[in-house]
Amino acid sequence: MVKIIASSLRKGNVVEVDGKLYVVLTAQNFHPGKGTPVTQVDMRRIVDGVKVSERWRTTEQVERAFVEDRPYQFLYEDGEGFHFMNPETYDQIAVDAETVGDQKAYLQEGMSCILSIHEGVALAIELPRHVTLEIAETEPVVKGQTASSSYKPAILSNGVRTLVPPHITAGTRVVIMTEDGSYVERAKD
Repeated sequence: MVKIIASSLRKGNVVEVDGKLYVVLTAQNFHPGKGTPVTQVDMRRIVDGVKVSERWRTTEQVERAFVEDRPYQFLYEDGEGFHFMNPETYDQIAVDAETVGDQKAYLQEGMSCILSIHEGVALAIELPRHVTLEIAETEPVVKGQTASSSYKPAILSNGVRTLVPPHITAGTRVVIMTEDGSYVERAKD
């Protein structure tokens, strides 16, 4: 086990608290004007899937469990879950839908991901930072609306809603950030 400071915890990290393993779902650092900065962490207990919220001072030490982060390639989804393959050994592993969570909307066949594996079980998945998707539908441009900060709602080819600039039309390929589903840029391909 390795001790790290609480402020360096990130989504997908595995920590040991009171002898139990937890996967970090979200980690936010708060720096109030007065008082000590704290890190608010939402975690899921690996054994039974119970969600727990914990708050530590940012300088407190937390036990980080030894987890192997390996590259895997997404193959397909079926009743068992999401199937990934290790590109070096060609071993396949099935990951349950709860572990993949809301990131499943961005999974594409053949996509390279990082799986965090502890004792042969996938605990967390890390997708690439950006993914290229097509705009399925969006509102038409309103003439005269030239303010650079105006965005319009759009639905992506995977069904996720996002906000895009007015010049983007249906059928345009765009780059989306997988972390929050926000528009980055028009795809260059």
